[in-house]
Amino acid sequence: MALFKNDQFVSDPWRTLAEGEGISAAGHVILPLNWWLQEREAFAGSHAKLGVLMEPDDDLAALQADLPQLSLIALDFPKFGDGRAFSMAALLRTRHGFKGELRAVGEVLFDQLQHMQRCGFDSFDIKDEATLRALQAGKRPGVGHFYQPARDSSSIDQALREVPAGTRPWLRQPAG
Repeated sequence: MALFKNDQFVSDPWRTLAEGEGISAAGHVILPLNWWLQEREAFAGSHAKLGVLMEPDDDLAALQADLPQLSLIALDFPKFGDGRAFSMAALLRTRHGFKGELRAVGEVLFDQLQHMQRCGFDSFDIKDEATLRALQAGKRPGVGHFYQPARDSSSIDQALREVPAGTRPWLRQPAG
């Protein structure tokens, strides 16, 4: 596993805990959603940075009241064809106003990275060897024109910012 963030590989300060595993007072921990929902009162006043791991069939509404306490939400892509985490990311950013880190975990593939960023992800837990090799070689996925605008292109990476292209107001192109 390698964490890709801000267009580079970085060390990961977060540790994903298994349900029931002990939590240290310091550090950054990611808890499974069910564990968080059962034990969230125990974390009241905690100074540890907290994150939650959500599966595609988890309900975002169950987490809505807790979003201000969370520094990170990891959304799982259990297989290539399961795109529910794309929608969850977009909803977390737009409807729920989540400002913390959104991390893509699981089956995170090179071809999906740009769309993941457009949906609101800021970090990517890469396990796929081909994706690792491509990113390490300096390759970046890139599509020059989009038929739908990103969530808020002013708040995403400079390379992904978009402006209307030509006479079709829905068509977007890179700003730079």
